[in-house]
Amino acid sequence: SKMHFIFSDKVVLLFDFWSVHSPAGMALSVLVVLLLAVLYESIKVGKAKLLYQAAVSMSIPTIQLTEETDQDSLGSDSAPVSRTHLRWFFFHFGQSLIHVIQVVIGYFMMLAVMSYNTWIFFGVIVGSAVGYYLAYPLLSTV
Repeated sequence: SKMHFIFSDKVVLLFDFWSVHSPAGMALSVLVVLLLAVLYESIKVGKAKLLYQAAVSMSIPTIQLTEETDQDSLGSDSAPVSRTHLRWFFFHFGQSLIHVIQVVIGYFMMLAVMSYNTWIFFGVIVGSAVGYYLAYPLLSTV
């Protein structure tokens, strides 16, 4: 196996069935890898935004719960506490699934680059740049 980048329209990417033998196939493969990189950057930014929104939404019921507990009897706060813990569990579980998807896409991109095909490498780099450019402004809308 060659350990240097080459310009070629022939490559096998990730799986045996993803075998490229033509310029059109290479262009399509570069587009797919580029879109994977855009998706990766979008997930990364979206995960940060979701984490911030969840932290804000989880802290509000806790503050309200403290005020209600001071006014009401001591035994009435167990249901809201368990509901808050349940919401946190589902949020954390969802964030974990999103993280696993992000890691899988990241490793797919890394393995695609390790084909040492220059076109695929450019697809990953341009996709990362485009994805970051499109997704990063979403962080300011938090």
